[in-house]
Parts: sequence; structure tokens; C-alpha cells
Amino acid sequence: MLEEVYLFLLCFLVVLFVYEIFIVRKAKKKKDYQPIEVKYLISRYHLNMRKVHYPQLLQVVSIVSAFDIALMVSIVAYVNSYIWQIVSVMVLILPIIMISYHFVGLFYRKRGMTKDE
Repeated sequence: MLEEVYLFLLCFLVVLFVYEIFIVRKAKKKKDYQPIEVKYLISRYHLNMRKVHYPQLLQVVSIVSAFDIALMVSIVAYVNSYIWQIVSVMVLILPIIMISYHFVGLFYRKRGMTKDE
């Protein structure tokens, strides 16, 4: 049990670090660049970017993405066969990402940062 927690935390921290270096810094330097996750949230949940603090949104996206990847790695670690690991990741990846970003969209909608309100 403790090994799985270590695996999750290590994977989470590594992915968060890599995401911060390659995606968040690039988005902060280039004002016209938006990660695909931000584009999805803007189009799906109609985020009002005048109300949203963009650096905070980038941090939330990086944390959620790191959590998603660490969760998938932790779940797949229980599967013994490589083929079944690949199949399970392919089955899990879309629902986990959609559910987690749905919660992010609901969070921003509840805080009144959408164009609908």
C-alpha cells in the first residue's frame, strides 16, 4: 500500500514539474499561446477570461493534469500484463480527463467566471 502512495506522489510531482517547465512557462511568456486544456475550458464552459486570473488557471490546469496522469499510472500499476495495461489506459484516459475538467469547469462556473452569468 505504501509503495502505491509513493508511486502516485512521485508520478504527480514529476509530471507537475515537467508541465510547469514546458507548458506553463511557455504560456506565460507567449501571451497568444494557450494550452489545449485552457482552450477546452473556454469553449466548453464559456470562461470569461477577463474575470479569470490566467496564471491561476494555468496552475489549476497543471495540477489537474498531473493528478490525472498520476491516477492513471497508479491504477494501471495493479495490472500485470503490458497489453492489459495499454488497454486499460486507453479506456481510462478520456473519462478521467473529462470528469476532472468538468469539475474545474463547475468550479469556475460556481465562482461566476463564465460568460453565461
